[in-house]
Amino acid sequence: MINFKSLKNDIPKPIRLFLGKAFLLFIVWKIVYNIFLYDSRYLDHPLTTNVADVSVYVLNNLGDMSGFTSVRKIDKYPFQGTKAEYEISAIYHHDNVILHIANVCNGLELMVLYVGFIICMPALFWRKIKYIILGLITLHLINIIRCVGLIYLREYYHQYFDFAHHYLFNAMVYTGTLLIWMLFSRKINLKK
Repeated sequence: MINFKSLKNDIPKPIRLFLGKAFLLFIVWKIVYNIFLYDSRYLDHPLTTNVADVSVYVLNNLGDMSGFTSVRKIDKYPFQGTKAEYEISAIYHHDNVILHIANVCNGLELMVLYVGFIICMPALFWRKIKYIILGLITLHLINIIRCVGLIYLREYYHQYFDFAHHYLFNAMVYTGTLLIWMLFSRKINLKK
């Protein structure tokens, strides 16, 4: 049988503190989100709508493409095997639906994960605030670029859409998050 007390003593104190804070933040976030914020009009809906609206703005104004609109609507969208109704942001191109952005695709969970990592790491308060603000803006912009890329692929290279949606753009978003964490972590000195 594993001797947990011995294992606990083998793990350095800064790592135990990091893991303890991370676990506590995870539990608190899940409770608060699932009880008070799930599918809320105060967090998920505005973020999802913003991703759709900014993506449409980029497509209509920063390139050769035009005629895109975004609409917040309730859709019978089969999600994880159910046929429940979900409120989504739909992006249309000349009255044809091109992309659905559901609340689970708005980047909120990744942003919370990013902020949780920054909070748990030992660093100066103002450095944490700076990296939280700049990181959240960067992650939001990466998510918008992801949506614009998906729309572009749906319009011109439909055969690559599923691969890009499930793998390529997810790898891009997580790589961006990892790079920001690495920038933040490089100046952290852990004392023995």
